[in-house]
Amino acid sequence: MAERRKMVRKGHVKLSISEQCRLLSLHRSGLYYNPKGETTLNLELMRMMDEHYLHCPEKGATRMHAWITHTKGYQVSKNRIERLYYKVMGLRAMLPGKHISKKNSGDKIYPNLLYKLDIGLPRQVWAVDVTYVPIKEGYLYLMAVVDLFGGLVVHWGLSGAMEPLWYTETLREAIELYGKPEIITIDKASQFTSEVFIKPILKSKIKVSVDAKRSVTEKVFVKSLWKNVKYDIIYKDPPKGELELTRLLREYFRNYNNSRKDEISF
Repeated sequence: MAERRKMVRKGHVKLSISEQCRLLSLHRSGLYYNPKGETTLNLELMRMMDEHYLHCPEKGATRMHAWITHTKGYQVSKNRIERLYYKVMGLRAMLPGKHISKKNSGDKIYPNLLYKLDIGLPRQVWAVDVTYVPIKEGYLYLMAVVDLFGGLVVHWGLSGAMEPLWYTETLREAIELYGKPEIITIDKASQFTSEVFIKPILKSKIKVSVDAKRSVTEKVFVKSLWKNVKYDIIYKDPPKGELELTRLLREYFRNYNNSRKDEISF
């Protein structure tokens, strides 16, 4: 996979980057793959925290550290768990803490457009989210764009790092495939609040909805999606690498969307 990535050339006189990726069976978002190494112990800890978080998303790093040390018996520092939980895995407790509603003076404030909104059409609201995915001897990040009208996975991509440019490119591909939505909704505390990601959305005349607590509809589709993906194809037999994971996800999301085709019509 890494070798095929090196074959992609920007500014090719005959082939666009999209065409090159198609010929090489690569996601364009895969061009941002940049694996970062972690120790065997850290990979083990992340794998356990990831599965535990799916069942107990109300736990923050402090409670996760208590679970790791007291219940699982690992002698690791709170600083280690905090770095893995927040910085590497990009997690946060689903229940807001006492400081979650505070805003920094320089933060751009976006409204919550989903409050009491009746979602009755495709492309009315798209939700974006990213999750950590363990593979053998490493990990990747999976981003999905979900249409909240029925929960169709409009598009998805893999990367070795949570980078705004990757988020932007994956969303742009989704818009190329299905047209632009009226609203993009993101979690206030997520990685998607950077101007690198937000600016192109606003430039395309798409509304941005941000709230500290994601809507019930959004939680049902996005969070249950991650849980299903991980239990169906990740945890039982972790993929060896990006190539195998890509193949498994492509088949999984195709079947997932096909099961909803009666509910969603573009």
